[in-house]
Amino acid sequence: MISPDELRRIATWSHELTAEEFDEARRGISFRLYGKGAAICHVGDRLESWTGIADGLVKMSMTSRAGKAVTLAGMPAGAWFGEGTVIKDEPRRYELIAMRETRLALMRRSTFLWLFEHSAAFNRFLVHQFNERLAQFIALAEHDRTLGATGRLARSLAWLFNPILYPREDKTLVISQEELGMLAGMSRQVANQGLAKLTEQGLITVGHNEITVLDLPRLSRYGG
Repeated sequence: MISPDELRRIATWSHELTAEEFDEARRGISFRLYGKGAAICHVGDRLESWTGIADGLVKMSMTSRAGKAVTLAGMPAGAWFGEGTVIKDEPRRYELIAMRETRLALMRRSTFLWLFEHSAAFNRFLVHQFNERLAQFIALAEHDRTLGATGRLARSLAWLFNPILYPREDKTLVISQEELGMLAGMSRQVANQGLAKLTEQGLITVGHNEITVLDLPRLSRYGG
């Protein structure tokens, strides 16, 4: 069973639960470790858990019938996902790949459904989660059609700091330029050029395998 401090660290939604709800959540969570490049699940698989990223970085993607791979989202530590699949009890419609060594927190379906049925705070979190995820995918379609490479990179980076989907206290993210390029659907070289432009404009600073956002509102609107 996960410790109280660990649950609070990896799941901001747990902060609003009652004592009974918090203990129920603790009893229903286990961990699983994936190496870099490991497939967490494929399209059609059944992952019988609501999933959180305790540590690491995960890419959500799909492959079209023509064979084109499309990245839907990059998810850093603190993200929780898959609630729609758990509620509907259906196979996954996307692929999940560990982009670095990743530790997942897996909440069994029965625990998730108990919280869904009993906790007002948990349901408020899910409503915000659904709304923000929908906005993310609408923005993905828009950006792919209207923005250049630097704009897509800026928006992809900004989403990694979304306070609802990926809550974090600081504005520095441990991520390599190669990883960021993969999440934005571009080569490392193109990503490097885009990061240089964003740095020149005072939106970010780039360190060794880390990026600090200096102006998140401007980054979120870049190219618009």
